[in-house]
Amino acid sequence: MNIKTLTRPTNFAQEILKDIIHKGDVVVDATMGNGHDTLFLANMVGEDGRVFSFDIQDLAIENTKRLLQENKIENVCLIQDGHENMDQYIKEEVCAIIFNLGYLPKGDHEIVTKAHTTISALQKSLTLLKKEGLTIMVIYPGHEEGEVEKERILKFTKNLDSTTYHVFEISYTNQNKKPPMILGIIKK
Repeated sequence: MNIKTLTRPTNFAQEILKDIIHKGDVVVDATMGNGHDTLFLANMVGEDGRVFSFDIQDLAIENTKRLLQENKIENVCLIQDGHENMDQYIKEEVCAIIFNLGYLPKGDHEIVTKAHTTISALQKSLTLLKKEGLTIMVIYPGHEEGEVEKERILKFTKNLDSTTYHVFEISYTNQNKKPPMILGIIKK
C-alpha cells in the first residue's frame, strides 16, 4: 500500500477490500455511482466471480456500462434499483459489499442516499454476508442528509451484536468540519 492510497477514502476502502476478496467471489457495489468501485470489484473477483451493482439513476447506469465496456468487463450485473432491494436480486452469500454514500459525482446533487434506505440496505447486506466477509461504507456527512445518514448508521452499528460482528471506523478528522469516514463491519 502506498501513502497516496490512504489520502482518499474510496481508495482506502478498496485497499482494505483487497485482503478480503478473491478470484471467483460474489461481491456487491451497493451504490454504483460512476462505476469505479464496480470496475475495481470486477477486476478483483475475475472472470469466474460476479458483481452485483446497484443505483437508481440512469446516468449512473450509463456511466458504469460505458466504463465496463471500455475495460471489457462482463462479470457484472447492473441493477437499476435501490440498494435496499438487494436481497431481491442476490440469493447467494457474498464476500464483500461496498457503499459509497452521498450523491453521484458530476450528477444531480439533489439526489442523495437516504438514511432509511441505507439502514435497510445495511441490514440486508449483513444477512447476505458470508462468515469473515466485509461490508464497508464510505460516508460523506458534508451535506444535510449525509449527516443524518451518518448518525443513523453509527447508532445502528454500535448496537450490533459483538459476538457476531466487528465494527471499525476510520475518520479523516482534519478534512473539514464534517469529514468523510470509512465504516467497516466484519461478520465473525
